Amino acid sequence: MLQLVNLSKDYSGRVLFANISWHLRKGERVALIGENGAGKSTLMKIIAGLEESSNGDIQLAKGARAAYLPQDGIVSSGRMLFHEARSALSELLVLEEELHRLGQELEQMPHDAAGHDALLARYGELQEQFRHRGGYTMEAEIGTVLKGLGFSQEDWHKDCGEFSGGWQMRIALARLLLQKPDVLLLDEPTNHLDIEARNWLEQYLCSYPGSVILVSHDRFFMDQVCSRIAEVWNHTIADYHCSYSTYLIQREERVSALREAKRLQDEEVQKTEDFIRRFRYQANKASLVQSRIKQLEKVERIELPPERKKIRFQFPDAPKSGRIVLELQGLTRSYGSNVVLNKVDLTVEKGERVALVGHNGAGKSTLMAVLAGGEYQEGSLKPGHNVVADYFAQDQANVLDATRTAYDELYSDCPYEMVPKLRDILGAFLFSGDDIHKKVGVLSGGERNRLALAKMLLRPSNLLLMDEPTNHLDLFSKEVLLDALKGFDGTVVFVSHDRYFVNGLATRIVEVGEGKLTDYYGDYEYYLSKKESESAQTPVASARQIKTAAEPAPNVSAVALLPPQNKEDRLKDREEQKRRKKEEQAREKQQQSIEKEIATVEQKIAELEAEMNRPGFFDDPEQGLAAGEQHTALNTRLEELYAQWEELS
Repeated sequence: MLQLVNLSKDYSGRVLFANISWHLRKGERVALIGENGAGKSTLMKIIAGLEESSNGDIQLAKGARAAYLPQDGIVSSGRMLFHEARSALSELLVLEEELHRLGQELEQMPHDAAGHDALLARYGELQEQFRHRGGYTMEAEIGTVLKGLGFSQEDWHKDCGEFSGGWQMRIALARLLLQKPDVLLLDEPTNHLDIEARNWLEQYLCSYPGSVILVSHDRFFMDQVCSRIAEVWNHTIADYHCSYSTYLIQREERVSALREAKRLQDEEVQKTEDFIRRFRYQANKASLVQSRIKQLEKVERIELPPERKKIRFQFPDAPKSGRIVLELQGLTRSYGSNVVLNKVDLTVEKGERVALVGHNGAGKSTLMAVLAGGEYQEGSLKPGHNVVADYFAQDQANVLDATRTAYDELYSDCPYEMVPKLRDILGAFLFSGDDIHKKVGVLSGGERNRLALAKMLLRPSNLLLMDEPTNHLDLFSKEVLLDALKGFDGTVVFVSHDRYFVNGLATRIVEVGEGKLTDYYGDYEYYLSKKESESAQTPVASARQIKTAAEPAPNVSAVALLPPQNKEDRLKDREEQKRRKKEEQAREKQQQSIEKEIATVEQKIAELEAEMNRPGFFDDPEQGLAAGEQHTALNTRLEELYAQWEELS
C-alpha cells in the first residue's frame, strides 16, 4: 500500500530521519511513536504530500491516496454542518449529479430514439457504480459519523462557524473519515474527543477498510486500535509488531541490547586504538598497525540517542483534613432554563480519587466549578475541616502573566523548598533548554496549559480539583503526573478523557448526566462492566413494562429505574473491588511464576544449543535425534508459556 525508500529529512543541518526504508500493508493500523521533535508529524505530512523530503521516494499503490488530519488549525464556516460533511463525498456527489442529468434526458427521450439504448446502458453502469461506492447510503453514513463524534441532530443544521475550536477539529475528522482514503493519517485525533466519542472512533478505525497511521498520546486508544508500533528514534524507524503495552517491554529489551552492543564495541575500539598508539612507531609492527587502522575505519559505530531523564515528582505533603472533604446536598445549578445539576447529593471522603465521567455537555465542568466555590441556585456545599483546595480549570492558562518567562511564572508562586526542583518540573511538562526562558505570551495554547498545570503542582493542598489536566500532555508527562497523583496523600476529584489515566488513578467513578449523579465504587473498568450489566437488564425492564401497561401504574420517577446506590450497594461495590484486587494479585503471582519458568526453559535451550554446537556431537545419530526432539519440545513449551504470559498481561 505504501513504501518509503531511503527517505531523509533535515532542517538546516538538523537531521530528523535519514535513509528510512519502510512499508505499510493494506489494512494495517500503525501507531507512530517518538519523543517531541522526533519528526512524527513531519513524516506524516511528507506521506500526505504536504511537505517535501530532503531525499528518497514515497511509493503508493496504483490509484491509492493518503489524507492527513493535523492536530489543529482547521476552521470551517459558511455552510451547515450536514452539508459540510456531505461535501467530503465530492466524487459521489458528481456521480449523483450525472445520474440525475441522465435520468432527465431519458425521461424526455423516446424509447425508440437513436442513442436511447446507449444512454440507458450508461445510466445503468453509473447507477451500479454509485450503488457499489455507497451512494444510496451516504446520508446514513454521514449521520453515523456525525453522531459518533458527538454531534446531535440539532447540530446538523447549524452553521459550522458557530462551533468552537475543539468541535471544528471534529468536523475536519468527520470529513476525513467520510472520504475514506486508502491511507488515513491522523495526528492526535483524540485531542478534542470525550470518552464516548473515543470509544466510537476506536470501533470505527478497527473496522476501517484502508490503512491507518496515527500519532496519539492516548495509551488505551493505541492498545485498542493499533497492532503495530513504528518508533521514530535515532533518525530511523524501529518496528514492533505488537500492542503499545507490549512495545514498552520489547523496546526496553532492544535498548538494553543496543547498550550492551555499544559497550562491547567501545571495548574493542579502545583495544585497537591502544594497539595503534603502542606500536605506531615500531617498524616491525608497521603492517599490523596499518591493518588495525583500516579495520578501525570500517567499524560502523553504534550511536545511542541521549537518554531522557527520568523524573519522579512528588507533591508537597498535604495538610491533614477531616474524613469528609466535601458534601453537596440538594444542589441545583442551571443556566436559564437548562438545568445542568438537579438537586444532586455528593459526599467526597478523605483519600478518594474521584473521576467525573459523562458525555460533552453533561455538566462535568459545571460540577467541578461548583466544587471549587462557583455559583449555584439551590442546596448547599459544605467543605470539610481544614480543607485546602486547588483548582485547575480548562481555561486555567488564561490567568498566567504574559510578560513573564515560563521559569519566572513558576518561580513567582513557588515555595522556597520547591525552588531546586523547578527545572525538573518544567522538563516533565516539556519545557527544556531555552524553552524555560520563553515569554508566556508567545507560548502556544498547549504550552500555556502545561505551564498552568506545572504551577498548580507547586502549591501544598489536600484537595485537588482538576478539569482535563492531561490535555496537551505527551505519554511521558502523563506518566509523571499519574505517578505524582498516585503518591499524593490528599484527595483528588478530576475530569479526564484519557481512559488509561482514569483507570490508573480513579478509585471511584461519578457519572454526570441528565442533571443527576450516579456513583460507582471502583476503577474505570469496573464502571464499564457495571454499565454493560445495566444495559443488559434494560430490555427485561421494558418487557415487564409492556406486560403491565394495561394496569394502573404508580408515578415512578426515572431515577427509580437506575440501580439504587444506598449504603448496602456501596458496601457490595467495595467488596467487589476487594475481590477484583485479590484476583489481580493472584494474576500477578501467576505471571511471575510463568516468567521464572520462561527463564528456566530459555536457559535449558541455550545449554542444549551449546552442547549441540560442540564438534562431533552429531557423530552419534541417536544422540542427535534425541537432542533435536528435546529442542523441539522445549521451544514448544516456550511458545505456550509466552502465550500464557501475554494472555495474563
